[in-house]
Amino acid sequence: MKPLIDKSKRPPISDEILLEMKNINKTFGSVVALKDVSIKVKKGNIHGIVGENGAGKSTLVNILSGVYPYGSYDGEIFFEGELVKFHSLRDSEKDGIVIIHQELALSPFLSIAENIFLGNEQKSGLKIDWNLTRRKALEIMKKVGLDENPDTPINQIGVGKQQLVEIAKAMSKNVKLLILDEPTSALNDDDSLHLLQLIENLRDEEGISSIIISHKLNEIGIITDDVTVIRDGESVGDEISVDEEHPLDEDALISRMVGRPLDNRYPVHESHPGKVKLEVKNWNAYHPENKSRKIVDDVSIEVRAGEIVGLAGLMGSGRTEFAMSLFGKSYGVDISGDVFIDGEKVELGTTGSAIKHGIGYVSEDRKVYGLNLLQNIRENTALAGLNLISRHGVMNKNVEIVESERLRKLMRTKTPSIEANVGTLSGGNQQKVVFSKWLFTKPEILILDEPTRGIDVGAKYEIYETINALADEGKAIIVISSELPEILGICDRIYTISFGRVTGCFDIGESTQESLMKYMTKKRGE
Repeated sequence: MKPLIDKSKRPPISDEILLEMKNINKTFGSVVALKDVSIKVKKGNIHGIVGENGAGKSTLVNILSGVYPYGSYDGEIFFEGELVKFHSLRDSEKDGIVIIHQELALSPFLSIAENIFLGNEQKSGLKIDWNLTRRKALEIMKKVGLDENPDTPINQIGVGKQQLVEIAKAMSKNVKLLILDEPTSALNDDDSLHLLQLIENLRDEEGISSIIISHKLNEIGIITDDVTVIRDGESVGDEISVDEEHPLDEDALISRMVGRPLDNRYPVHESHPGKVKLEVKNWNAYHPENKSRKIVDDVSIEVRAGEIVGLAGLMGSGRTEFAMSLFGKSYGVDISGDVFIDGEKVELGTTGSAIKHGIGYVSEDRKVYGLNLLQNIRENTALAGLNLISRHGVMNKNVEIVESERLRKLMRTKTPSIEANVGTLSGGNQQKVVFSKWLFTKPEILILDEPTRGIDVGAKYEIYETINALADEGKAIIVISSELPEILGICDRIYTISFGRVTGCFDIGESTQESLMKYMTKKRGE
């Protein structure tokens, strides 16, 4: 990402403390989530919070915003110099503290304007004043750079614009402190930069301070003034000041986060590809809601046993649509083409048949497609492979327990027990459970769609090691990622995709970010 934000042009920052959280302690049963954590945010600052998954970052901001109410934690919170005791989100929002979670809280079938004022409806008497709603929505949308019709349903705009709607929603509540939890995890580089520049503009033009939680350390270096590191529920060292004269030392920051130096972000791995394990020929698929729109266009790829193959493309290029349509035709209509596994033609008409043929699919959206958040780790781990531990319709629970515990240890999932509810885990640990679910099925072909999205650098390294180990066992692996350094760091070969078509195939030795981007941005017909 290019450092387009020029910190030298920022106005002088006040020494006035806007927020102070002092000696915060929080437990869940016997588990200590936060231990004596303190943080200060200056007025007009953009403050970063970093740490590994499960370190306690989200717990801290949930306490601040009233999700965990006063009385459920120990410690004190001062906002604008006053001791505050928030019992709910509504309480904190009244004081001007608004949190935007990683999973956006928007209603997909309501319009942009309706979402902006959801719970804060603009009324004339007892009725909603729609003219006033649209007029105010347009005013706020202009401030956040959202050039859309306010009547447009949310499900008709991209994720980047949905983030802008969330910020517009916050601004409708007279926000003073904006908290963003992994705001760019689902965005491409251009949308990420636009969002970061918006946060800076809101600070400079509207006086809005921000707290940003992010695993993208380059973005933390670009946008923040101060950084707090949390490890295992505790503050690690003093807050780090970041400015033009003192740029962020990412290696030192990583060392603080994980408690050890991490000399290489990608494990060294020697590949030994074997015979072709998966071959896809002339694969086509159309959009389920617009059957004239082709989303996968005559794609042909092959993956060898023991090989890690990357699919590189911009968001909307058709990478995920190809993967989902291949995995038992779980997305798209009028799907055609041929699939060969170990040289034999197979039919993958359902997800069940895909699993039966040894294919596993780690989805980019773990909470919608990957997990049942109401179940525990053990139940989620066995979810895709119940047939492997059942006989005559009776499940062998002992095998389920033993295998779930083995995979928990293999993936280093941070949890006191496999009986813990998946919904209580951090995003990174949820992702490890998704991996465990598919490893439980003993797949020969594994499709990994954004396998490290929203995961800290230490957990990423562990997942890379798992991917390498699977390749060494002879598995064929496809990796889809929006992060080109990741694709270049772990793959043996890379296909580029644009407008649903394969535009190039490169061995890792001949690939650079620039060369890949050239083929990822090819237009139709080129």
